[in-house]
Amino acid sequence: MSTIRVALAEDNVLLREGVSRLVSAHPDFELVGTASDLPELLAVIESSEPDVVITDIRMPPTGTDEGIRAAEQIRIKYPRIGVVVLSQYAEPEYALALLEKGASGRAYLLKERVSDIEQLVNAIREVAKGGSVIDSKVVEALVAARTRKPESPLRDLTPRENEVLAAMAEGRNNAAIAGRLFLTERAVEKHINSIFSKLGLAEEKDVHRRVKAALLYLSAH
Repeated sequence: MSTIRVALAEDNVLLREGVSRLVSAHPDFELVGTASDLPELLAVIESSEPDVVITDIRMPPTGTDEGIRAAEQIRIKYPRIGVVVLSQYAEPEYALALLEKGASGRAYLLKERVSDIEQLVNAIREVAKGGSVIDSKVVEALVAARTRKPESPLRDLTPRENEVLAAMAEGRNNAAIAGRLFLTERAVEKHINSIFSKLGLAEEKDVHRRVKAALLYLSAH
């Protein structure tokens, strides 16, 4: 496996130092630059052209959605660069904004996951190869928001279908879902077909498009 070049943007000095050390210590990663705000991040990207950018969702100058805006600009100017967005809270609307124009090469993780090096490593690797990872707590928040609505079609899903949908929305492929839920891949395929039928969504071959479709549907009002 070739080395994955990583750039990091985080305005919290301690967290920036901690993530920098985690990335630098991993044999498959190379930290090529750090930034504390959006302009610095864009400058680092231009000068080093990393494979993956890890960015806080809120940074100077406004402290609102710099991470999302950075991801949008990266998609336009550097479409091959993967982006891992870190957030303090499970904010479904930001996750949806991140995925609005496609889930490929995008990850949304809660900062509390950073201490679990394997989760961060997995997210970096996934977005580097065009995959996507959505924090399970964000998926749960989306599901909860929709199931509170009286006419939510999610009420028609079986408990097992809800489990499959949550795993699918995290960016897991059919084999990974099967392993996690102790099912056969054929059973997973049947559950997914049933889910899309009940939710009125067209079946897609691309798992990442299915992730986006599921998330967009779950957040609809």
